Amino acid sequence: MPHLPEESRRPARGSTGHGPPAARLLRAAASVVSLALLPLVAACSGSEGDASADMKPSEMSAAPAAGVEAPAKVEVIASLTGCKPKIRIEAEELRQGVCHTKEVDYLITTFPEEKYTQAWLDSAAVYGGKYLVGERWIVSAKPEMLEGFRDKIGGTVRELRGAGPTAGS
Repeated sequence: MPHLPEESRRPARGSTGHGPPAARLLRAAASVVSLALLPLVAACSGSEGDASADMKPSEMSAAPAAGVEAPAKVEVIASLTGCKPKIRIEAEELRQGVCHTKEVDYLITTFPEEKYTQAWLDSAAVYGGKYLVGERWIVSAKPEMLEGFRDKIGGTVRELRGAGPTAGS
């Protein structure tokens, strides 16, 4: 084994040398919490309905007027929908921004890989609701706003059916 200076053999600052640094653990925890809580926040505008957890794309077209879909970047999607986002979550699995406008407040969540988008949708299916879904991004807003956003940024409006008791049960 080559001789390394003492500093090179010590664990990095904030690390015990036995696992990921604390900052990485905090980012992972934030991702897990956001994946669990975001559907709850967005589901407030969801509809009651069938208790199956199946996703059902709406009958709306998946292409905006320009025929292209927005890239998976919070700032680009926000700009196209008319807001300047406040970034809430920066994690390896997702990035999320909040938009506040006169008409509506909404969330834009982007993912580095499509598998994370699908994981988010799978967890949100339990709560139900409608979402605008693109390639590696999701917009959570009042259902009546989604079609207008779809015209600007593309994607497909998907209705997720909640599983479990409904408000009337």
